[in-house]
Amino acid sequence: LRDPPAGLDVATFAGGCFWCMEKPFDDLPGVISTTSGYTGGAYPRPTYKDVCYKQTGHYEAVRVVYDPARVTFETLMDTYWQSVNATDSGGQFADRGPQYRPAVFVRDEEQSRIAAQTLVALEQSGVLGTNEDGSPKRVAAQILNAGDFWPAEDYHQDYYQKAALQYTFYRSLSGRDQYLSSVWGDEYGGHPASAARAANAPAPVRKVIEAYLSKKMELYSGGRLTAT
Repeated sequence: LRDPPAGLDVATFAGGCFWCMEKPFDDLPGVISTTSGYTGGAYPRPTYKDVCYKQTGHYEAVRVVYDPARVTFETLMDTYWQSVNATDSGGQFADRGPQYRPAVFVRDEEQSRIAAQTLVALEQSGVLGTNEDGSPKRVAAQILNAGDFWPAEDYHQDYYQKAALQYTFYRSLSGRDQYLSSVWGDEYGGHPASAARAANAPAPVRKVIEAYLSKKMELYSGGRLTAT
């Protein structure tokens, strides 16, 4: 993707399934756009099947274009930490495998400095819990230099808007919402409006979606998920 227009900046975050990473940033005033895609890998223009099957080294990520006069990179970092399990190096929630590892891809020294500062502050806060010896849990998310970003297929873009019901069920079944609620409170783990739609869906609809998403997570766990 090209650089953003003058006056705008870009931030790139990997936090597991990119379906779940667009909305937290889209909700921020000053964010212009989010794009789901692939970054950090070995070769150009990967497809979803490539990333799932061929161990290309890519991460599923979101590219956030924002207006730094309206929202700071530090705010974006806070939103990122409040959207992931920063202690999980093997994936995120039900999404297991290298493409789902958490990472922040920084464009310059300023982004690198702020990312590192917020990482240290998060560890020292104790909000992530403690180890058996009482020490704070460490952040497993990496801070990496940004490289090429390849947009994902169209059906992945704005999934939370295109398939709100499936998205809500998926967040819940994956364990993401429960974890975020336990660490940060219901404001971060819950999506009341969409959750209400899911709860009020007819029983046959809920059954079909639950079966579909359960199967999807089973495939995720083995790293065998195909494009749907």
